[in-house]
This record gives sequence, structure tokens and C-alpha cells, in this order.
Amino acid sequence: MIEVSGLSKRYGDVVAVDDLTFTVEPGAVTGFLGPNGAGKTTTMRMILGLDAPSSGRARVLGARLADLPEPMRAVGALLDAGGVHPRRSARDHLRCLAVSNRLRRQRVDEVLDLVGLTAAAHRHAGAFSLGMLQRLGLAAALLGDPGVLILDEPVNGLDPEGIVWIRTLLRGLAAEGRTVLVSSHLMAETAVTADRLIVVARGRMIADTTVEALARPDGVLVRTADPRRLARELVTQGASDVAPAGAELLVRGLSAERIGEVAAAEGVVLHELTPRRASLEEAFMELTR
Repeated sequence: MIEVSGLSKRYGDVVAVDDLTFTVEPGAVTGFLGPNGAGKTTTMRMILGLDAPSSGRARVLGARLADLPEPMRAVGALLDAGGVHPRRSARDHLRCLAVSNRLRRQRVDEVLDLVGLTAAAHRHAGAFSLGMLQRLGLAAALLGDPGVLILDEPVNGLDPEGIVWIRTLLRGLAAEGRTVLVSSHLMAETAVTADRLIVVARGRMIADTTVEALARPDGVLVRTADPRRLARELVTQGASDVAPAGAELLVRGLSAERIGEVAAAEGVVLHELTPRRASLEEAFMELTR
């Protein structure tokens, strides 16, 4: 579990993080969203003890990360995929981390295989693409088999296959009961990966909610051979908005069930009746505007 309480960070007159309070629960993927400069990375750095807060506190598994006896076994983090010596091989980079943190060396080959870098384990990190560096950074985060993962933009540089892979991996780790906090700018990907969302802007909390609650219902899509006739009747039955688009109508103010009943009473054949939800991107843009 991650607990953030009244967390703030100031750089002179600039307030980077402003009184954030939230909890990240185990067993779910929590998406951490916000525009550029919203304070996401600064918040993650304070959770990890890399930056000192101006006020408030952050706890992981009930303690400051610096107070945990074996932090890599408790928390795995990926903030900067490029933070690797360019002349060190992927395997040697992980071996150094394993030895310095008293982790078994066999774990190095296990995580290399897990992230798909076994064939490139001997190559220098300086020759890696951004996507391969992201995989190596994730391997380092998983090296101690931690119960908490904190990942900043982990899909940057990954191809579509890699994005699907990391989505499956993160959801699998959460299903094992781990705590997973992931920041991202990819709204569509976050919508299918995250269970909960923490949204910040200008360092302040905007929403602590679920994907389903944020991407709220946005009418019912109706397709019929007689849209004009149905539209007139739906308005008389209390529809707040009926927007025609060819053979389709976007109806607001009536449920799909009620629209179906009205169509049946009027003898209008329906070809489609689909409740529509605003996309996470639409909801995010409206929320942060």
C-alpha cells in the first residue's frame, strides 16, 4: 500500500505539488494522470524518498522507504529508463543491483526472460533503443520481486506489441495482490489497464475515482431506418437532446430501455441501440481544462 498525506513540494515561489492526499491499494492498477508539469514525477520521487517534501508525508507499506530494511524487496521503481551505464551490459547492470541488494543472482536471468531481453542480455545498454531500455528498467524494478511497483511512463518507446505485453504484465502483477502505481499520457491505454485513477493538475488533486466513473455515460447511439420519426417521438417522451447523423441518432436524457420501448410502440425498427460512454481522453480533457 502507498499512503500520501498532505504532500507538498515547493521550489521557491513555484508550487510543484500542493497538499496531495491519496491511497494506492494493493490488488489493482492505479493510473496516475495529469498534464505535463502537473507534479506526477515529483510526487513519485517524494514517495520514493528521492526528494524531500516541503510538508506532508508519504509512506510505503507503512514506513518511509529509507526506513525499510530491504527496500528493493519491498518496492520496485522505474522513473528514468536511461539511468544505466552505457558501457555495461544488461545482465551486468542487473547483477550489480542484485549483489548490492543481497538478492540471489539467479533472479537476474529470471527477470531478463520475463521482460524479453534474454537474447540481448550481453549487449551494452548504450546500444539499446528506448523500448529496450524501458524493458531493462522494468527488469530492475522487478528484481527484488517487490510487493509495490511505482512506474513513470513505462510504455514510452514501446511498440504496440510491447504495450500489450506490459498491460498484461501489470494487470497480472496486480492480480497477485501487488500495489501498482503507473503514470501515463496514453489515455486509451490507461482506460484498458487501470482500475482506479488519480488525476492531478498544477500539483492539486482533481479526481480520485475509477475509469468507469470518470468516463461517464454520454447518451445512447440509435440506428434505425426511420430516424426522423423516432427523433420526434423521443423528444415528446422527454429526451433532452437528439442529435441526428444520417441513419443514426445520439440520444441523451432517456435510457436505452426507454428508447426501445418508444420505438416498439411507434413500430419503428431498430438496427442498433448502444449506450455510449465518453472516452477517457474526452473526460480527462474536460476535467483538466
